[in-house]
Amino acid sequence: MPTATRTTRQSASLPVAAIIGVSVLATLFLLWLIYVHPASDKAALHYTFLPNLNALLNGLSAIALVTGYYFIRTHRIQVHRNSMIAAFVFSSLFLISYVANHALHGDTLYPVHNVVYYRAYLPILISHILLATVALPMVLITFYLALSGRIPMHRRIARVTFPLWLYVSVTGVVVRVMLVAALR
Repeated sequence: MPTATRTTRQSASLPVAAIIGVSVLATLFLLWLIYVHPASDKAALHYTFLPNLNALLNGLSAIALVTGYYFIRTHRIQVHRNSMIAAFVFSSLFLISYVANHALHGDTLYPVHNVVYYRAYLPILISHILLATVALPMVLITFYLALSGRIPMHRRIARVTFPLWLYVSVTGVVVRVMLVAALR
Protein backbone atom coordinates (compact mmCIF):
# COMPACT_ATOMS: atom_id res chain seq x y z
CA MET A 1 0.00 0.00 0.00
CA PRO A 2 1.45 3.41 -0.92
CA THR A 3 2.47 5.61 1.98
CA ALA A 4 0.01 8.41 1.08
CA THR A 5 -2.93 5.99 1.03
CA ARG A 6 -1.87 4.43 4.33
CA THR A 7 -1.48 7.89 5.93
CA THR A 8 -4.92 8.98 4.64
CA ARG A 9 -6.57 5.88 6.05
CA GLN A 10 -4.75 6.23 9.37
CA SER A 11 -5.74 9.90 9.68
CA ALA A 12 -9.38 8.94 9.01
CA SER A 13 -9.41 6.04 11.48
CA LEU A 14 -9.38 8.12 14.69
CA PRO A 15 -12.37 10.32 13.71
CA VAL A 16 -14.25 7.27 12.43
CA ALA A 17 -13.59 5.44 15.71
CA ALA A 18 -14.82 8.52 17.62
CA ILE A 19 -17.97 8.66 15.46
CA ILE A 20 -18.68 4.98 16.11
CA GLY A 21 -18.08 5.47 19.85
CA VAL A 22 -20.43 8.46 20.01
CA SER A 23 -23.04 6.53 17.99
CA VAL A 24 -22.88 3.57 20.37
CA LEU A 25 -23.25 5.89 23.37
CA ALA A 26 -26.19 7.70 21.71
CA THR A 27 -27.89 4.37 21.00
CA LEU A 28 -27.39 3.18 24.57
CA PHE A 29 -28.74 6.49 25.88
CA LEU A 30 -31.85 6.18 23.68
CA LEU A 31 -32.42 2.60 24.84
CA TRP A 32 -32.14 3.72 28.45
CA LEU A 33 -34.42 6.69 27.82
CA ILE A 34 -37.12 4.59 26.14
CA TYR A 35 -37.03 1.41 28.23
CA VAL A 36 -35.67 2.39 31.66
CA HIS A 37 -36.18 6.09 32.35
CA PRO A 38 -39.67 6.97 33.62
CA ALA A 39 -41.44 9.65 31.58
CA SER A 40 -41.50 12.99 33.41
CA ASP A 41 -44.92 13.98 32.04
CA LYS A 42 -46.86 10.78 32.64
CA ALA A 43 -50.15 12.45 31.83
CA ALA A 44 -48.62 13.49 28.48
CA LEU A 45 -50.10 16.96 28.70
CA HIS A 46 -47.12 19.01 27.60
CA TYR A 47 -45.61 19.25 24.14
CA THR A 48 -48.02 16.79 22.58
CA PHE A 49 -47.04 18.11 19.15
CA LEU A 50 -43.60 16.45 19.34
CA PRO A 51 -44.49 13.11 17.68
CA ASN A 52 -46.01 14.95 14.71
CA LEU A 53 -43.02 17.27 14.59
CA ASN A 54 -40.78 14.18 14.52
CA ALA A 55 -42.68 12.82 11.52
CA LEU A 56 -42.50 16.19 9.78
CA LEU A 57 -38.73 16.42 10.33
CA ASN A 58 -38.29 12.87 9.05
CA GLY A 59 -40.33 13.74 5.97
CA LEU A 60 -38.34 16.91 5.34
CA SER A 61 -35.13 14.92 5.71
CA ALA A 62 -36.37 12.41 3.12
CA ILE A 63 -37.24 15.23 0.69
CA ALA A 64 -33.82 16.84 1.17
CA LEU A 65 -32.13 13.45 0.62
CA VAL A 66 -33.96 12.80 -2.66
CA THR A 67 -33.26 16.37 -3.77
CA GLY A 68 -29.58 15.96 -2.92
CA TYR A 69 -29.46 12.69 -4.84
CA TYR A 70 -30.96 14.40 -7.89
CA PHE A 71 -28.41 17.20 -7.70
CA ILE A 72 -25.41 14.87 -7.46
CA ARG A 73 -26.72 12.83 -10.39
CA THR A 74 -26.86 16.07 -12.42
CA HIS A 75 -23.34 17.05 -11.20
CA ARG A 76 -24.53 20.12 -9.28
CA ILE A 77 -22.19 19.60 -6.36
CA GLN A 78 -22.80 22.78 -4.36
CA VAL A 79 -26.60 22.39 -4.30
CA HIS A 80 -26.10 18.67 -3.55
CA ARG A 81 -24.00 19.68 -0.57
CA ASN A 82 -26.63 22.20 0.55
CA SER A 83 -29.40 19.59 0.25
CA MET A 84 -27.42 17.06 2.25
CA ILE A 85 -26.65 19.63 4.94
CA ALA A 86 -30.39 20.39 5.08
CA ALA A 87 -31.14 16.65 5.43
CA PHE A 88 -28.56 16.46 8.22
CA VAL A 89 -30.07 19.48 10.00
CA PHE A 90 -33.60 18.04 9.74
CA SER A 91 -32.38 14.68 11.07
CA SER A 92 -30.48 16.36 13.90
CA LEU A 93 -33.55 18.39 14.87
CA PHE A 94 -35.56 15.17 14.69
CA LEU A 95 -33.16 13.50 17.12
CA ILE A 96 -33.43 16.40 19.58
CA SER A 97 -37.23 16.37 19.33
CA TYR A 98 -37.31 12.56 19.63
CA VAL A 99 -35.23 12.63 22.81
CA ALA A 100 -37.40 15.40 24.28
CA ASN A 101 -40.59 13.51 23.43
CA HIS A 102 -39.39 10.27 25.00
CA ALA A 103 -38.04 12.07 28.08
CA LEU A 104 -41.43 13.71 28.59
CA HIS A 105 -43.89 11.07 27.42
CA GLY A 106 -42.09 7.76 27.20
CA ASP A 107 -42.93 5.29 24.45
CA THR A 108 -46.30 5.27 22.67
CA LEU A 109 -47.49 1.73 22.20
CA TYR A 110 -49.61 0.48 19.33
CA PRO A 111 -53.11 0.20 20.85
CA VAL A 112 -54.25 -3.14 19.38
CA HIS A 113 -52.39 -6.32 18.56
CA ASN A 114 -54.14 -7.29 15.37
CA VAL A 115 -53.06 -8.47 11.93
CA VAL A 116 -51.92 -4.95 10.94
CA TYR A 117 -49.76 -4.78 14.04
CA TYR A 118 -48.04 -8.12 13.44
CA ARG A 119 -47.78 -8.06 9.64
CA ALA A 120 -47.10 -4.39 8.91
CA TYR A 121 -46.47 -2.09 11.87
CA LEU A 122 -44.13 -4.29 13.87
CA PRO A 123 -41.88 -5.34 10.93
CA ILE A 124 -41.64 -1.73 9.74
CA LEU A 125 -40.93 -0.46 13.28
CA ILE A 126 -38.28 -3.12 13.97
CA SER A 127 -36.51 -2.51 10.65
CA HIS A 128 -36.73 1.25 11.24
CA ILE A 129 -35.14 0.99 14.70
CA LEU A 130 -32.39 -1.43 13.67
CA LEU A 131 -31.48 0.48 10.53
CA ALA A 132 -31.60 3.83 12.36
CA THR A 133 -28.97 2.43 14.72
CA VAL A 134 -26.78 1.51 11.75
CA ALA A 135 -27.55 4.73 9.85
CA LEU A 136 -26.38 7.08 12.60
CA PRO A 137 -22.65 6.31 12.39
CA MET A 138 -22.83 5.85 8.62
CA VAL A 139 -24.36 9.31 8.13
CA LEU A 140 -21.75 10.88 10.39
CA ILE A 141 -18.89 9.05 8.66
CA THR A 142 -20.24 9.97 5.22
CA PHE A 143 -20.41 13.62 6.26
CA TYR A 144 -16.95 13.49 7.76
CA LEU A 145 -15.50 12.05 4.56
CA ALA A 146 -17.18 14.69 2.39
CA LEU A 147 -16.23 17.61 4.61
CA SER A 148 -12.64 16.43 4.95
CA GLY A 149 -12.27 16.16 1.17
CA ARG A 150 -12.07 12.37 0.98
CA ILE A 151 -14.47 12.30 -1.94
CA PRO A 152 -13.68 8.82 -3.36
CA MET A 153 -14.26 7.25 0.09
CA HIS A 154 -17.31 9.47 0.55
CA ARG A 155 -18.81 8.22 -2.73
CA ARG A 156 -18.29 4.58 -1.79
CA ILE A 157 -19.96 4.81 1.60
CA ALA A 158 -22.66 7.22 0.39
CA ARG A 159 -23.94 4.52 -1.97
CA VAL A 160 -24.91 2.53 1.13
CA THR A 161 -25.70 5.45 3.44
CA PHE A 162 -28.17 7.16 1.11
CA PRO A 163 -30.73 4.33 0.75
CA LEU A 164 -30.36 3.44 4.41
CA TRP A 165 -30.92 7.03 5.59
CA LEU A 166 -33.81 7.47 3.16
CA TYR A 167 -35.46 4.26 4.35
CA VAL A 168 -35.16 5.33 7.99
CA SER A 169 -36.58 8.78 7.24
CA VAL A 170 -39.52 7.44 5.23
CA THR A 171 -40.36 4.63 7.65
CA GLY A 172 -40.29 7.11 10.53
CA VAL A 173 -43.18 8.91 8.84
CA VAL A 174 -44.95 5.62 8.01
CA VAL A 175 -44.72 4.42 11.62
CA ARG A 176 -46.22 7.69 12.87
CA VAL A 177 -49.06 7.60 10.33
CA MET A 178 -49.85 3.97 11.22
CA LEU A 179 -49.82 4.78 14.93
CA VAL A 180 -52.10 7.80 14.53
CA ALA A 181 -54.50 5.72 12.40
CA ALA A 182 -54.59 2.98 15.05
CA LEU A 183 -55.19 5.45 17.87
CA ARG A 184 -58.30 6.86 16.18
